[in-house]
Amino acid sequence: MALNFAIPIFVALIVIEMIAAARMNADVIRSMDTLASLSSGLTNVIKDVLGLTIIIISYAWLVDKIALFEIKSTIAVYVLAFVGKDFAGYWIHRLAHKVNYFWNHHIVHHSSEEFNLGCALRQSISEWFSITFIFLIPIALLGVPTKVVAIVGPLHLFAQYWYHTRLIGKLGWLERVIVTPSHHRVHHAINEVYLDRNLSQVFIIWDKLFGTFQEELEAVAPVYGVKRPVRTWNPFIINFMHLWQLIKDAWHADKYWDKLRIWFMPTGWRPADVEVKFPLPVIEDEYAYQKYDPKVSIQLQVWSWAQYVFIFAMTMYLFNRLAVIGIPGIFLYGFFLFLCVFAQTMLMDTNRYAWLVETTKSAIGLTVIVVTGDWFLLRDLSEGFLFALSAYFLMSALIVNYFHFTELKSTKALQVA
Repeated sequence: MALNFAIPIFVALIVIEMIAAARMNADVIRSMDTLASLSSGLTNVIKDVLGLTIIIISYAWLVDKIALFEIKSTIAVYVLAFVGKDFAGYWIHRLAHKVNYFWNHHIVHHSSEEFNLGCALRQSISEWFSITFIFLIPIALLGVPTKVVAIVGPLHLFAQYWYHTRLIGKLGWLERVIVTPSHHRVHHAINEVYLDRNLSQVFIIWDKLFGTFQEELEAVAPVYGVKRPVRTWNPFIINFMHLWQLIKDAWHADKYWDKLRIWFMPTGWRPADVEVKFPLPVIEDEYAYQKYDPKVSIQLQVWSWAQYVFIFAMTMYLFNRLAVIGIPGIFLYGFFLFLCVFAQTMLMDTNRYAWLVETTKSAIGLTVIVVTGDWFLLRDLSEGFLFALSAYFLMSALIVNYFHFTELKSTKALQVA
């Protein structure tokens, strides 16, 4: 499976960035923020592997129905497919920034208040259906084969990873051709001059053609995050908080026209009457804003990282045993992994209910093992693994309850995320 190679590469690059940042004495990485990014990335990969997005019209169907030509898979066709995918990516990205409903699919990617390779992994789990086919019509008309697009897709995605960093400055003539770290720092910034700029994914030419380009200015240091700060590490809350706000605003709006149009208005738009009755905090002075940073002990941070390692190991087991576990087992397992990440990030948020969610998670895990005598065919590999997993569930519940009663209850950080 490609993920067995891709994931270690991504993690290795994050480690390299950490080492480089330490040597350069650059303050670009925070432990809990990076862990939140990794956890968010895990949820996205689980969603994608389990196929939890509905593709309204597949590219294969589209090219079969509308292709004007039949062309072979030459190098030139691969280049054409890559450019076509990038063109589509620009417009999908622009839609996500400009339309209220679609911003819910993208907010998680901008939710980090840092800018580093870790934040690149913050990808959506709230996109239930894909309309990518609309923007792939140009290459479908030309008859670019489905297998070419299938190969180019992951390569195009991986090409967007490297430029999420503050450690690389401007790159000379490349700044005129491709998206660079400088360009993407602008894109992730909440400064007024930078908002919704540099939407291209690989070739910066689209921004220059369609009027959304902005150079990084020496006099304006980028500040990262979103204008309505998320104030949580929990990827599930982040993924659906904008949608929930739209639902509430539509419910409270007095005018039926506002209830309908709020979904398709520019991102951030709210009915005037709702704005007055239910104001939301918005960052007015980005340089005065205090980043989200719940104060937790070193011990709790270490345990949070350990939790991630356990969840990651359980995830890789699922990915490499999909065919053996089968349906519906893989979906039950996937949703249990979602619960694991939810519980982990609740603790990171110092949420007062973290102990309850963790206890529930561990109880479900132990119940499955006791009732079935197995854990999704783990016994086939080793009795020792099954014993270790049982011990983990028990230990996890005890440790999180310990943190709740010794650390979280004694602080003023008992907020509900």
